[in-house]
Amino acid sequence: MCHQTVSLAARHLEANGIPTVVMGCARDIVEYVGVPRFLFSDFPLGNPTGRPHDIESQDYTLALALAVLERAPAPRTTMQNPLRWSDSAAWKLDFSNVARLSPEEIARRRAEFDRQKDIARGIREKPQAAEG
Repeated sequence: MCHQTVSLAARHLEANGIPTVVMGCARDIVEYVGVPRFLFSDFPLGNPTGRPHDIESQDYTLALALAVLERAPAPRTTMQNPLRWSDSAAWKLDFSNVARLSPEEIARRRAEFDRQKDIARGIREKPQAAEG
C-alpha cells in the first residue's frame, strides 16, 4: 500500500479522535506527511510488518507498533524497529534494482507479475459473471 495514502488516512483518523500508528519502510515519506506515531522498519518496501513467512519477526513488529501506539511521548514520534533485513546493507543496492538484474531475471519477474495480475483479474471478474 502507498505510504503517503496510509499516512494521510492516519492523519484524518487522528483528527477525528481515532489513535493510529503507521508501520512502514519509507521513512522519508511518512515523516514528511507528519503522522502522530510511526514504526519504521528498515526493510524493503512491502515488508513493514516483518520478514515474509517469519511469524516471530511479524509478532515482534506488531508488539512494537502497539507499544508505540500506547506510549508515544509526543506527536510525530518515530520508533525504529531494531530488526534487520540482513546483516549486510547490500540488499539496499540489490533490492528491485533493475540495473543489477539480468535480462532473463527481468523477464522471469515480469512473467510472474503478469501471472499474479491474471489471478487477481479472475478473482475480481468471478462475482460479476455470477451476477450477470
